[in-house]
Amino acid sequence: MNKKGFIGLGVMGFPMAGHLSSDGFDTCIFNRTPEKAEQWSGKFQGEICKTPAEIASMSDSIFLCVGRDEDVREVLVGEDGVFSKVHPGTIIIDHTTTSATLAREMHDIFIKKQCFYLDAPVSGGQAGAEAGQLSVMVGGDKDSYEATKEALGAFSKFTKYMGSSGSGQLTKMVNQICIGGLVQALAEGINFSEKAGLNTADVMKVITKGAAQSWQMENRWETMIADEYDHGFAVDWMRKDLDIVSEEAAKIGADIEITNIVNKFYKDIQSLGGNRWDTSSLLKRLKDK
Repeated sequence: MNKKGFIGLGVMGFPMAGHLSSDGFDTCIFNRTPEKAEQWSGKFQGEICKTPAEIASMSDSIFLCVGRDEDVREVLVGEDGVFSKVHPGTIIIDHTTTSATLAREMHDIFIKKQCFYLDAPVSGGQAGAEAGQLSVMVGGDKDSYEATKEALGAFSKFTKYMGSSGSGQLTKMVNQICIGGLVQALAEGINFSEKAGLNTADVMKVITKGAAQSWQMENRWETMIADEYDHGFAVDWMRKDLDIVSEEAAKIGADIEITNIVNKFYKDIQSLGGNRWDTSSLLKRLKDK
């Protein structure tokens, strides 16, 4: 009962679980596509499990990073899910970006087995996961958060406890609101520069040294100018996240007018066939006008 279980080996979970293993944690893994688990096992040390229940039977902490609310429910409380075999005292750390409602639901379910569910979405994208430089925002039981900080440090540069259950997901919603606005502004700025006949590379080199600087600008302007979007955080996932934001905003009465507009722009990108393009592809929409 000293293993760290990891469920979900996608573009984020694969390297995150790898960092756990490489940092010396006894790791066991599960992925709904077995081939991905075999691929992971070829690169890292860890035991492959056949079901989430098997992960639960041997782990004191269980990390997961899947896709949507329904995927979390499936691996945690579905058939052969974690709930069926979890031991009292187990800490479940969910890195999936979900609704705050789902986080509170899972918290209430697992507390009945004296287990602790932490909603712990991450920021930093695929590059951050691969480099072990993610930021983690955590909601749930504070003592459980403190108990998991060492393991979280295997794949993060910064973690912070945000409050009660759901607070991690609400914080991630703020993150996505800010990213959406930043990327749209960057796309408009690049488009304006090009239509004005400026040397856009020179423009970017100047303004990244001033008040307009942001992570998105620093890391995306070159690929945007080159019309390259086969990398990074996919538009489909951003739309999923912004839909969650919109639903939560309606519940709490928050004005997210710009965010809703940007979400519609991402729908335009999907109509261009850009479902798997990076979120910086908002520029593509402007160029194609």
